[in-house]
Amino acid sequence: MQTNPQPASPMATSSLERRIDMTVPMAEIEKNVEQRLKKMARTVKVPGFRPGKVPFKMVAQQYGGQARNEAIGEAVEKAFNNAVREQNLRVAGYPRIEPKGGEDASRLEFSAVFEIYPEVKLNGIGDKTVERPTIEVGEAELDKTIEVLRKQRTTFAGVERAAASGDRVIIDFTGKLNGEVFQGGQATDYPVVLGEGRMLPDFENGIAGLKAGENRTFDLTFPADYQVSELAGKQVSFEVALKGVEAPQLPAVDADFAKSLGIEDGDVAKMRAEIRSNLESELKKRIKARIKEQAMQALLDANPLDVPKALIEQESESMADAARQDLANRGVDIKNMPVDANWFTAQAERRVKLGLIIAEVVKANDLHAKPEQVRTLIDEQAQSYEKPEEVVRWYYSQPQRLAQVEALAIEENVVNWVVANAQTTDKAATFDELMGNAA
Repeated sequence: MQTNPQPASPMATSSLERRIDMTVPMAEIEKNVEQRLKKMARTVKVPGFRPGKVPFKMVAQQYGGQARNEAIGEAVEKAFNNAVREQNLRVAGYPRIEPKGGEDASRLEFSAVFEIYPEVKLNGIGDKTVERPTIEVGEAELDKTIEVLRKQRTTFAGVERAAASGDRVIIDFTGKLNGEVFQGGQATDYPVVLGEGRMLPDFENGIAGLKAGENRTFDLTFPADYQVSELAGKQVSFEVALKGVEAPQLPAVDADFAKSLGIEDGDVAKMRAEIRSNLESELKKRIKARIKEQAMQALLDANPLDVPKALIEQESESMADAARQDLANRGVDIKNMPVDANWFTAQAERRVKLGLIIAEVVKANDLHAKPEQVRTLIDEQAQSYEKPEEVVRWYYSQPQRLAQVEALAIEENVVNWVVANAQTTDKAATFDELMGNAA
């Protein structure tokens, strides 16, 4: 179909938005409509007629609207594709088609409004700084990790005293709003570890100091931003009956403890060596992640970029879908917990910008993944499995799986390129700083 986009050059409506006005001869559309109807007439079924014998006029009356809409849609799509191809434009997302009410009935006039990919012009990163954390795993760091492992294996034993922070208490409670028990406000034999933060501080304070067999009634005001809207900012009354107090018991660092960590012979020295090795490996990963974060930020800071809204919306929806799937995998009924793509807009915009910048950095500096890099990454991941060779075959059996590893290799190449070209300095880091909550 011959189309005649007007004008020859697209009009810029913003930094990335463009508008192209186009026309399509109605004679071309009518010809397409007739061809579609003739094709339909061969197979359309109408009561009283054999297939292929339905009068053309009847087919046109019944399916003319459908054929016309399809013909117009095809004409618009071809006109748009021809126009952007002639202008060598990279379209992001889908165009918005706007009809134009022209006086000339011999042609269809319309505008296509769309976004284009930005032109990425890389700037140098020589003035950007990347700090490379350094740390040595000593006895203090090792002891702190073992203490974390002990706390993770805490047991509780009953005591005859008042409840204090760190204790686990067993309670019955009833909460009332305006004299009525509210949903979720009642439980029996409910365990609470005081100071753990799972319950509101005022609720825990209402329990502290009680002994087994004692009751207490107290008022509590829910925070204004409480997740249950019916209770947010409301004052309620709780009646609590404490049925037992249990004190925390940390396991001794002995052979039994070592066995619980997978050391079959219970050798404590061997346990410490293995923990040190695992800790060094974990710290290496966290240092790598910290450097990567700084490298990505350096690229963003050095290359300010406007990105199409369409790409941000697509990425936001993709992230929302991933969040919904993750919730579903955890057994959460997502029908009762809607996930809004708008929650991810800022993160999506960052991802889109980085994706465009990284693609240009890779192309400009030939940072594509090498086969030996990909194999090294696969081998590293496979070593944590019982049969590494099967894991390797699993990756190489599917191009999609291999592509994911190739993407990791490319990302690693980009980070190394940034580190080599930016102002990189070593900076001593603390154990707690790198390990965060894990410590």
